[in-house]
Amino acid sequence: MVVLAKGELEQIALPAAAPPRADVRSVDLSAPAGPAREAAARALVAACEEHGFFRVTGHGVPAELVRAAEAAAAGFFARPQGEKDGEAPTLGYGSKRIGGNGDLGWVEYLLLGVNPAVPAASASSSTLPLRGLLDEYTVAVRRMACAVLELMAEGLGIAGAGDGDGDTVLARLVARADSDCMLRVNHYPPRPALNYPCLTGFGEHTDPQIISVLRANGTSGLEVALRDGAWASVPPDGDAFFVNVGDTLQVLTNGRFRSVRHRVVVNSEKSRVSMIFFGGPPPDERLAPLPQLLGDDGGRSRYRDFTWSEFKTSGCRTRLAEDRLSRFEKQ
Repeated sequence: MVVLAKGELEQIALPAAAPPRADVRSVDLSAPAGPAREAAARALVAACEEHGFFRVTGHGVPAELVRAAEAAAAGFFARPQGEKDGEAPTLGYGSKRIGGNGDLGWVEYLLLGVNPAVPAASASSSTLPLRGLLDEYTVAVRRMACAVLELMAEGLGIAGAGDGDGDTVLARLVARADSDCMLRVNHYPPRPALNYPCLTGFGEHTDPQIISVLRANGTSGLEVALRDGAWASVPPDGDAFFVNVGDTLQVLTNGRFRSVRHRVVVNSEKSRVSMIFFGGPPPDERLAPLPQLLGDDGGRSRYRDFTWSEFKTSGCRTRLAEDRLSRFEKQ
């Protein structure tokens, strides 16, 4: 469980007022070639322009794999605290502290690289089934994330802009063997006391990567910021995945797509478990607005070019709510 002192609880307390429900667009990834797929591509682009957030159906990720991974993660978080702390080197376990700059949340988590080398001898037998399930889950969701990026490229009219190996310029960045992708599994325990009817589970932020694919266990708590800055709650969905536009995709589209600001609040007596795949580019990849998308701005790039490693390092020096992209805007 998450243990916070009274002062820390007060720091993450939120007003109990419930925001309105978000109107989340749905995109059917299984739409067949032709008018149906063209409509799905248009809906995806519109969602990225409007809120930077949408729901994906027809994703092809096996339901039994999702359920098994969620159950295994919930079982891990139910273990004694000492056992969980002991898994920090293997599973990237942590609690309450988000990053190294003072952000706190009512959350415990696992943070895993997509293709880490974890010798079997270094992991306990109780850990291996969980790790294996999460690795299998990540492979399936990474494949789906690339399919989303392929459909996105079609909607943007850049589907033929790949490097010749079948991937578009967008999907290639996430599909490469050296892409910096990771999986985060968050557990938000029920709120601790009635004195704190609503707590910050994970503070407001944007994701720095290209794309984030989220799945939760049917418990509410996710909220997204609308264009006017107002918060809206995302209704839970037991079958779909939710996709966030990240900061890097905002750069690649020269600001056409919006990196969505979001947060998680805890006001329930039920635990929330979410699994988020973050699709990032290779560390040395140079990033800048795609030339094919500069026409609407008269050829003017809004962002200077930079490497993913440079952007990630810069972001590690900031608090969650800070605007990371402002440092890379052209004056």
